[in-house]
Amino acid sequence: MRVLGIDFGGTRIGLAVMDSDLLAPRAKPALAATGTLAKDAVALAREMDREECELAVIGLPLNEGEESRMSRVCRMLGERLAEQGRRVEFADEAMTSALAEADLAGNGLTAAGGRKRVDGEAAMRILLRWGAAREAG
Repeated sequence: MRVLGIDFGGTRIGLAVMDSDLLAPRAKPALAATGTLAKDAVALAREMDREECELAVIGLPLNEGEESRMSRVCRMLGERLAEQGRRVEFADEAMTSALAEADLAGNGLTAAGGRKRVDGEAAMRILLRWGAAREAG
């Protein structure tokens, strides 16, 4: 099954695609967030169709295991996708962006170059966490 990983942010939406059997995600270019969850959900549904994804995994920002205002926003985005007939699951995204930034900086990318890739890299980490949790049972 193909899965779309989503790192939702107010400015950009990081994306990654993965075959759930392979656990080898591939980052995609970020989408620009529109400021409207309904419009963002339509764009994400189109991306799911384009990539032939059966499931969207949205990163859920938790603060020491507790949900935040942004967690609720991500859940609402998931509801908008579900209203379009999309299957949605969530995965803890704690520190995925920070880890992605550190890895990109360690690979010699400039801050500007890293910003262009960090969202997709974070979405890849979300998919890997989702896959690991799925395998752990």
